[in-house]
Amino acid sequence: MTGAADVPGPDQEFADRLEHLHRVLAEQRQTVAVAESVTGGLLAAALTSTAGASATFRGGLVVYATDLKARLAGVSESLLAEQGAVAAPVALELARGVRSRLSASWGVGVTGVAGPQPQDGKAVGTVFLSVVGPGPDDGIESVSELNLTGDRNTIRVQIVEQAVALLAGAVSHLSGAP
Repeated sequence: MTGAADVPGPDQEFADRLEHLHRVLAEQRQTVAVAESVTGGLLAAALTSTAGASATFRGGLVVYATDLKARLAGVSESLLAEQGAVAAPVALELARGVRSRLSASWGVGVTGVAGPQPQDGKAVGTVFLSVVGPGPDDGIESVSELNLTGDRNTIRVQIVEQAVALLAGAVSHLSGAP
């Protein structure tokens, strides 16, 4: 891992992106919570690397084991049985669950395969990210599928960078900030 505060990303650019995200969240009086599997806490670590993050970061669930996705984050056990832990609907339920359970404005869900072996028939580098938040009508819900390459650590760093970018894009879109 690289970065100003041992967070993933290209040093100062990533740190600046995190600071901007927290500034926009604070201006909107919004918070974020994360439910992460494949990243094992790296996303929460990145989001808390910025001074003052306690004003906007509610907390996180590291639900590495499949049963914890259901017990702690509220992912449907039948969904996990039918599709496995690495699937778009699982990422969406992780985001919804952590948003609700940690009383945050925004929820981020992350699940995937970092390797070295495939999991549940999914190739190494297959990742699903979801962001759920406030917005007009029923709010914002998005899921992205990534197909990443590299070794385990490289993939996990890329996931964190992409999750922060997805969240920042959703927050900025809603707030009208650049």
